[in-house]
Amino acid sequence: MYVAFASQDQIHIDAHFGWCPFLEIYKVSTEGHELHQSIAFPPGAEQDGDENKLTPRINAVRACTLVYVTAIGGSAAARLIRERITPIRNPNPSEPIESLLDRLVVMLQGTPPPWLRKVLQAQQVT
Repeated sequence: MYVAFASQDQIHIDAHFGWCPFLEIYKVSTEGHELHQSIAFPPGAEQDGDENKLTPRINAVRACTLVYVTAIGGSAAARLIRERITPIRNPNPSEPIESLLDRLVVMLQGTPPPWLRKVLQAQQVT
């Protein structure tokens, strides 16, 4: 599965989805994880209510199953969910992407928690 992380520094999960300067997209499996793509967005998308800033970000994560953010607006979350992409709020902006990736691999190797099983099952249906 592909997992995206909204980041300001390409190391931490420390950005709001609509304002993130980077989306780091990783391929994650029971075997491990690897960076698939790093996408940079031009500055200037900081204004609330600017729905145009969402389209390139949503297009960038279309192949993803999960998107980790520190925050996300209601309209962006709804658009992701319609695309069968699950936004997940990570409240710890100091957490490195690498740390969460390692935990995801362990979850996939064992018995994933119910929320992740549900997401993975929904992905298989499509």
